[in-house]
Amino acid sequence: MNFPSKLIEQAVGEVSKLPGIGKKSALRIVLHLLKRSENETQSLADALVAVRTQIQYCRKCHNISDSELCSICLSPKRDASVVCVVQDSRDVLAIENTGQYTGLYHVLGGIISPLEGVSPGDLKIESLLQRLKHAPEVREIILALSPTMEGDTTSFYLQKKLRPFSLKISTIARGIPIGGDLEYADEITLGRSIVSRINYD
Repeated sequence: MNFPSKLIEQAVGEVSKLPGIGKKSALRIVLHLLKRSENETQSLADALVAVRTQIQYCRKCHNISDSELCSICLSPKRDASVVCVVQDSRDVLAIENTGQYTGLYHVLGGIISPLEGVSPGDLKIESLLQRLKHAPEVREIILALSPTMEGDTTSFYLQKKLRPFSLKISTIARGIPIGGDLEYADEITLGRSIVSRINYD
């Protein structure tokens, strides 16, 4: 790809490093920004720098936060007896967008993956255990990790670590998505759906 300017080429190179954005999309974004006013482009640049330099992680649940404690941990409306364990902040956003969960969270910061060199010590597992020691109000832990080999390995490891706390340990349901056809479901998903069937009330 030939660029009319080294500055454009440099900007396209940086934008194309973002996930899901190729060189052509990056060029469209850069040319769009070039058409906008200098103030608008500066506002975008300032917002990106602020995200990188000012964002914190909640000292209690490790979710993205603007302060020492996130808004979820600070909210008196949340059910403190339930803690949902997730891989990262994207999962918190996904669950919050359902509007169906009112408890608290604990962000592990990843999942156990020996192939990628991620061990239990690299995750926020110890801080979860310490948190539970000082939180007698917690009655249930929900393991909301991806249904992959690594996610299942992490869930299994956590179950063993959580046994001494005498808590209810549950996991998110797995099954056929709404609007999905049974004939296109893989055998494992369909099998789990049958085994984990619910009563028709």
